[in-house]
Amino acid sequence: MARTFDDATRRNIAELCAAFTRLAPADVTPALKRAAVAIALTGDDDGNSIAFLLTRRSASLRSHRAQWALPGGRCDAGETPVEAGLRELHEELGLALAERDVLGMLDDYPTRSGYLITPLVVWVGDKAAITPNPDEVASVHRIALDAIEADDAFSFVSIPESTRRVIRFRLGGQQIHAPTAALIYQFREVLAGRSTRVADLEQPVFAWK
Repeated sequence: MARTFDDATRRNIAELCAAFTRLAPADVTPALKRAAVAIALTGDDDGNSIAFLLTRRSASLRSHRAQWALPGGRCDAGETPVEAGLRELHEELGLALAERDVLGMLDDYPTRSGYLITPLVVWVGDKAAITPNPDEVASVHRIALDAIEADDAFSFVSIPESTRRVIRFRLGGQQIHAPTAALIYQFREVLAGRSTRVADLEQPVFAWK
């Protein structure tokens, strides 16, 4: 379904997010560190259709180096997930946005590496300049929503180390895994008006540390 990058689409996605009943995973422990990421919506490369921003993490980072990720990171002391997500967008991509730009929040996702990630759906203005921080971001990519709504965009596989299914998002010739794939998948489901839970979707073993 093609969506134009305009105010009508912004209102529609905000309504879909408002209709989504957000849940926290039932088995979350206090030991998990809070983090937030942004599904940042903007125009595609032509500026007409809508896309979200996906980054490739810097190879010099201490953890999850060179992996695909949504912009975001750990919450500082006293920060809410919304405050943390907006701060990380500014630090990583130079985008100065406000709480009014947050269209909604998806389910918290607990990671094997000890984090509880809160995904924000954020509207980025078409005039906003994206300036990646080279210390954190190797590259930024605009992924059209059509790419995540395709029937074959996501796949699920089994691994011997877990009874949970591993989710994968196919992007070109590469496979992007959870947590990023799980969060994108839930957003795809919200766009379709479905309340699909993703906390039980597994990450590959290399992402457990």
